[in-house]
Amino acid sequence: MSETAIEFVHVSKLFGHGKNQIRAVDDVSFKIEKGKTLCLVGESGSGKSTTGKMVAGLLPPSEGKILYKGKDVSTLTHSESKQFRRAVQMIHQDPYASLNPIRSVAQILATPLQHHHIVRSKPELYRKMEELLEIVGLTPPRDFLFKYPHQLSGGQRQRVAVARALTVNPELIVADEAVSMVDVSLRVSLLNMMLRLQKELGVTFLFITHDLAVAKHFAWEGQLAVMYLGRIVELGDTQDLIADPIHPYTRALITALPEADPVVTRTKKRLILRSPDIPSLLNLPSGCTFHPRCPLYEEGFCEIERPASDVVNINGHLAACFVEARKRGQEDRIPEFVRFGGVKV
Repeated sequence: MSETAIEFVHVSKLFGHGKNQIRAVDDVSFKIEKGKTLCLVGESGSGKSTTGKMVAGLLPPSEGKILYKGKDVSTLTHSESKQFRRAVQMIHQDPYASLNPIRSVAQILATPLQHHHIVRSKPELYRKMEELLEIVGLTPPRDFLFKYPHQLSGGQRQRVAVARALTVNPELIVADEAVSMVDVSLRVSLLNMMLRLQKELGVTFLFITHDLAVAKHFAWEGQLAVMYLGRIVELGDTQDLIADPIHPYTRALITALPEADPVVTRTKKRLILRSPDIPSLLNLPSGCTFHPRCPLYEEGFCEIERPASDVVNINGHLAACFVEARKRGQEDRIPEFVRFGGVKV
């Protein structure tokens, strides 16, 4: 049986107070198995980065539990908390902002290595730093050790950020839009580098992106979770989800992907949303929050109750859509009063 690296159990994150309070993350549950990948994908403002920060321990949850190796992170002892913070590292979106401009690459890498007593001597320190740069493809390492961030390209900066995350031998890496600031021509090489690291080092990944094409490439052998307005609306193995998307939001994202083949582009049926506008988190629609934009919207059905994230469950492939639950023979999973148009029976 596979070991679970991290698990969210009905986790929510609230910001603000009173009428201005928003649920940036709302009742999210998932687990990532050790050595595997879960990719969070969705539009800006969907709660992906907030979820990633909670996984990394940078934000506490307002509701629910985050379990690390089966133990609630809020109950960890001081020594266990230190172990957790070493085990979970983060690669930030912007390599221009995440690296200290007045520190050389050697200083950036040396700080965590020395702070956590991973190396004991100066020769060992330099051997370790060179090894890390070689792992992330910055060779020969001595050409990069004494450079400053402004002397590196965007792709090289991001590789240094990955190397820094690897200094403490992490078990789980949260990669938050880790390739979005890099030229398109470099994205695949960075993604392949991280996939190679996962296989060689057994690192678990939570990969966050707004680009479904990137998610598809990186998490092809893992799982994909689609987020919308703070909630996971679909979750499943990536290959199953891409082959048979259940939620209409997921289908809209997939049909919007560009195709290299012009014949496929001409014949591809696009799912047209009813509205391009994303509702405000301060004034969410009733029922399914996607219903104002949903092409499958049914009046008197979709706006009554918010569907549970697993109202559709096909062999572990989950989705939050009453219309699809009915279409796929899972009407018994829909609350009875929703089936009767909001009338309590």
